Amino acid sequence: MRDVRNSERAGHLIQALTQVSNDRQAEIERICNTNHQEFISSVNQLQRVREGTVTLTAEIMSLSQSIEASTEKLAEQKRALVDSRGVRQNIDDATQALKDCLEVLRLANQVHDLLQEKNRYAALRALDELQNVHLREVTRYMIAGMIERSVPATQRLIAEAVMADLNTWLFRIRETSQFLGEVAFYHTEMRRTRHKMRFEENPDLGNFKLNSAVEAVADESEEFDVLNNEEVQVDFSPLFEAIHIHDALGQSDKFRQDYSATRRRQKELLLPASLNLLDEDAGELSTLLESIAGFAIVEKATMMKTENLRSLADVCSVF
Repeated sequence: MRDVRNSERAGHLIQALTQVSNDRQAEIERICNTNHQEFISSVNQLQRVREGTVTLTAEIMSLSQSIEASTEKLAEQKRALVDSRGVRQNIDDATQALKDCLEVLRLANQVHDLLQEKNRYAALRALDELQNVHLREVTRYMIAGMIERSVPATQRLIAEAVMADLNTWLFRIRETSQFLGEVAFYHTEMRRTRHKMRFEENPDLGNFKLNSAVEAVADESEEFDVLNNEEVQVDFSPLFEAIHIHDALGQSDKFRQDYSATRRRQKELLLPASLNLLDEDAGELSTLLESIAGFAIVEKATMMKTENLRSLADVCSVF
């Protein structure tokens, strides 16, 4: 009897549990049926989000690759820019170097142009400026060494050119000495004649000799420059130029010695090997005296017009 009751209880319990299970399953189905559309929508939306994420990821990867390529291209452009700046700087340096070298060449040519124009002192000054200023700016180039080595030769050319003109001048002076003395004697005789006439008009002037201060003042209106007149002109410019050139070259002492030796030889050429004193007209003696007088006039003028070239002792020693 007890077993039957227990069996009935178990049956009721199972039935109750089955009912509860069915109720719960029905509720779940109801809930699922109610939210099924929203669930499907969420799943679809999630699927679209996933697809969008994949697309966005692909775009990001593409953009990343594009940025990387752009970065590499930018780096290449930057390197090219740096290289181009270096090349441009090299071009600028080369252009400036070329300008400096051309300026040096222009000045070197200018020196020779001045030398051809016989403007020797200006040529020497330009050469000095070239050597001490402009060559210092291009010392790293071969042209600087070439021009530097040519400077002494150019200086010798200038010195030789000015000495050639000076020797020509000295030759003309030697040839002019006799005529210069003749003109000096003639005008001295004219002064003596005028002084004699003044003495005859005013005997008080007889106490004053020729070349005295009173005679010089009295004859002032007839002042005569024996070196520059209508009959003869002696231009000392070649001598002055030679003095300036040799002074600039630091060769003043050598020039002074050479000039003194040349004038001494010229004086010796004035003296004939023999002299005919039996000539009634005394032509040879007169020519000799005129030559010596002209030579002495030039020597005195040289001493007066220059400094430290011809001293009184030098001039006197010649005779």
